[in-house]
Order: sequence, then C-alpha cells, then structure tokens
Amino acid sequence: MLLSPAVLALNGVSFTVTLMLVLAAGFALQVVRHWDLTSGSERQLELERRTYLIATLVTWSFAAAVVSLLLFVYNAEQMATQFVGAMCATGVLNAHPLGWPTLFLKILIFFAGAAWLMLNRLDNQAPDYPLVRVKYWLLLGFLPLAALEAGVQLGYFLGLDPDVITSCCGSLFTADGDGVAATVAALDPGWSLAAMYGLGLSVLGLGTVHGWRARRGASGVGFALSGALAFAAALAAIVSCVALYVYEHPHHHCPFCILKGGHGFIGYWLYLPLFTATALSLGVGLISGWGHIPSLTAAVQADGQRFTAAALALFALFYGVATYAILTSNLTMTGVWW
Repeated sequence: MLLSPAVLALNGVSFTVTLMLVLAAGFALQVVRHWDLTSGSERQLELERRTYLIATLVTWSFAAAVVSLLLFVYNAEQMATQFVGAMCATGVLNAHPLGWPTLFLKILIFFAGAAWLMLNRLDNQAPDYPLVRVKYWLLLGFLPLAALEAGVQLGYFLGLDPDVITSCCGSLFTADGDGVAATVAALDPGWSLAAMYGLGLSVLGLGTVHGWRARRGASGVGFALSGALAFAAALAAIVSCVALYVYEHPHHHCPFCILKGGHGFIGYWLYLPLFTATALSLGVGLISGWGHIPSLTAAVQADGQRFTAAALALFALFYGVATYAILTSNLTMTGVWW
C-alpha cells in the first residue's frame, strides 16, 4: 500500500507539514520569549523580519493539509476496489482501526488551521501586532497535532491488508447496527431535517446580526457556536435522511457514496460549502473577541463582516443543494413532513 503514488503523496505531505511546523515552532518559541516591539535590538528586528516568512510557511502548510484531506477521501474511494467487502471509502476506512481517527484528525487540522490563518491575518493588520504571542502559542499547539496525524496516518497505511475482509457502508450505517454510525443512521428523518433546517435558520440569523455589528464579540461567539451545531446537525441529516433521497433508496445511509459520479458528485456540493462555511464561522468567533484592542477594532469589524458574509453564502449554498436533492428525488419517505 505504501508504494501507491497517492499514499506516498499523502505521507509525504503530512510529514512535510510536520517538518515545516517544527521549523515554525522554533521561531514561535523565540517570539513568545523575546518579542518586544518597543525594543530596537538586533534580535527584535530579526524577529520582525522573519515573522512574515514564517507566516507564509505556515499558510502553505495549512493549504497542504487541506489538499491532504481531500486527497485522503478521494484515495479511500479509489482504493475500495482493492478490499474484499468494500464498496466505497467506508470499507477502506474500516479496514484498519486507524482509518477513522486519521480522517478525524485531518478534519480537526483543517478547522484549526483555518481559524489560525484568520487570526494571523487580523494581527498583521495592526501596526503593533497585539496578538503575536497569542497566535504563536496556538501554533505551538498545532505541532503535536500535526505530528500525531502524520504518525496515525502512516500506521493506518502500514496496517492495511488487502486480504482482510472489511465491512461495507451498508453494514456500518444501518439502523439495526451498533455504534455511533448506526445511531445516526437510525435518527428519525423528520426530526433530523427539522434540526438541520432549524439550526440553519439559527446560523443564518445570528450571522446576519453579527454582520451588522461585527465589533461585538458576543455575537461572533454565538455565530461560531451556531455554526458548529449546524455542522453537526447537517452531517447527521445527511446520513439519516438526505443521502437516502440522493440514492432514492430507503436504507442506504452512506455519507461517502454521494461523492461518486453516479450521483452527480453531489457530495462535493454538500461537503465543500458546509466545511468551508463552518471553518469561517469558527474563525469569526475567534477574531471577534479582539475588537476591544484599539489597533484591531476596525480590522475586526471589516474581517468579521467579510468572513461572515462568505460563511452565510456557503451555508446558504449547502442548504440549497440539500433542498434540491430532496425535492428532485423520486423517493417518498414516511415521517417526513412533505
């Protein structure tokens, strides 16, 4: 498995990102210990010059992590034919205990990286860089996370055995099974859709309010929390209900098969807006708490409005695509209110 070009690329990207974060962490330690904007020392000048270089390095690291997440899911789909019992990415992830943890770690890095980049952009707009220590403390926390993801992913690919019979999505995402996936699949379709659209209205409403008064930290935090809840409700609704409309099958709950060409790649139109909108909403919540700093007040308002508008547009796109999938389906389910 390790000799597959996609697997080599995935491991290469993960370990390269970890290496770049190691270099950035060394600089972060210097900033945390010695940063003093009032000093005109040679060390301070060197730190100021290197700040933009390190920020660029970290930006490319997180960009590579996003590509790694997409490639990981795509590669899992493509590898399904190599495992007995696998029909899609679900079977490939089930082929080894580290499959799902690898995916979840990549998602966590995606959200954390997006929030850090938004915080870094905010800090760079102030002449006194008031958040420089905050953002580099956070960066130090990303290093073990990236190293863990690289190690878990390597262990996952090393442990894959094509001779092992794995379970397909039909056995994992089934209302009659055990575990979290089965519990989500067994959710009542009507209530899961009600939660998805209800929290969707909440996040759109709170986002609109925050867009009007982006200096208020409380509204930004509320928008971030509603975005996180809307994200969880949307994923649950996809598994328990929306996917069924896409497949036009009352018992097919797989969240990965909707990525296939046979279903018009509609999964990408659902997941990409949803994940990006959620990342933006979390970032808005992070930056909204710094409006009390005079040098950041205007930037917090401008960035808050800009990122909130983008998040709202992407959330709206997700709900529009989900609604389209439901209304154009030939499947009619009892328990759903139309």
